[in-house]
Amino acid sequence: MIHNDIIALLSLEPHPYEGGYFRRTYESDLSCNTKNGSRMLLTSIYFLLTKDSPIGCLCRNKSDIIHYHHIGASIKYTIVSPEGVLSEKILGPHLADGETLQLLVPGGWWKASRLCPGDCDYGLISEAVSPGFEYADNDIATEEQIQQLFPDIHPMLAEYIKRSSTYP
Repeated sequence: MIHNDIIALLSLEPHPYEGGYFRRTYESDLSCNTKNGSRMLLTSIYFLLTKDSPIGCLCRNKSDIIHYHHIGASIKYTIVSPEGVLSEKILGPHLADGETLQLLVPGGWWKASRLCPGDCDYGLISEAVSPGFEYADNDIATEEQIQQLFPDIHPMLAEYIKRSSTYP
């Protein structure tokens, strides 16, 4: 199967801000009150990185996000804590090599993703977000913001910063 088949079969669309392709698959009928207002209790999406769109840009969400690997190539996550501690994790099927099938990125932490090289030209995951995802709760990193917040590790994050975007 090639990534165009996955895009068609799952009705994915280009992600308007982060890169890759996505489709929201679930929105809870239940809601909860947060300091940011009322939010759905849980939302979920499919997210696909491909050889043509291999990077999920650096972003931060106020809610916790659990990522689940489904099929295809592994995906490397670069994660930065609010204190500026950088770590890397690989979401993928190669458990004996230290990869994991699911990965938690806590709310308030920055994350970026990159398709790992290999035999497959795509990597398909799902993300479950709780409280549910709202664009108002998500920051797409800017060059100035990351230089100011993390001057020591900025060079390691620069490739994940989206150069131009209009964000809601």
